[in-house]
Amino acid sequence: MNHSSQQQGYVCAPYLHNHKTVEMKEAWERSTNVENMYFVTATFSPEGQAYFSPYSNQYILAKFKDRKKILDDITKYKDDKASLIFTIGDDLFEREVSGSMKFVSFYYLQYSESTQDISEVASSIAKREKVSSASIAQLDSSSNENPKFTFPYKNNIVVLEVSSNESHQSDNKYCEKTRRDVCRKGITMVNLVSLSILDKLK
Repeated sequence: MNHSSQQQGYVCAPYLHNHKTVEMKEAWERSTNVENMYFVTATFSPEGQAYFSPYSNQYILAKFKDRKKILDDITKYKDDKASLIFTIGDDLFEREVSGSMKFVSFYYLQYSESTQDISEVASSIAKREKVSSASIAQLDSSSNENPKFTFPYKNNIVVLEVSSNESHQSDNKYCEKTRRDVCRKGITMVNLVSLSILDKLK
C-alpha cells in the first residue's frame, strides 16, 4: 500500500524531437521529483489507440515522486499528442530480479474492482519471475486536443515492470502470457500500451 501523501507514479510524455520536448527532458534531468527517466518506444493496443490518438511512437517515461508537480510540468509542455500520467494507488509487490528493467506494460481490468480480484491478479503475476514490480494505478491524460472517447477504466490500471536480458519481442510475449494467466482466472485484463526501454536517461 502506498502511504505517501505525495502520490508517486509514472508519466509517459511524447518525445517529438522539438524544442519543447528537449526543454522538458532537461528539466526532468535536473528535477528531484523525477527518480528515473527512460527513452522508450510505445506500442498501443487497438483498444488503447481508440482512446489516445493521435499518439506518438517515442516517449519519455519518468518515475515521479509527487503527482502535483508532474501535472504542473505536463501542463507547461503540453502537446497535441497525449501525455499519460499513471498515479500509483497500491503496490502489489516489488522484488529484486536479475537483469535491468527493459519493459513496462500497462493494462486495465475491465470488470474487476473487488479486493479479491486484485489479490487474484497479484498472485498470478507474482508467479512470473521476470516481473520486478506490479502495482494498481489511476490514469489521467493531458493534451491540447480532447480525446474522442473518455477512457472508462482509468481507476483500474495494472502496471508491470519487467527485467530481463532478452529482446523486447521476447519481453512482450512474456507479458502477453502473464496477461493470459490472469484472464484464465476469469478476470479480463486488457493491454493498453507496452513500452520498450531503449535508453536510461537518468
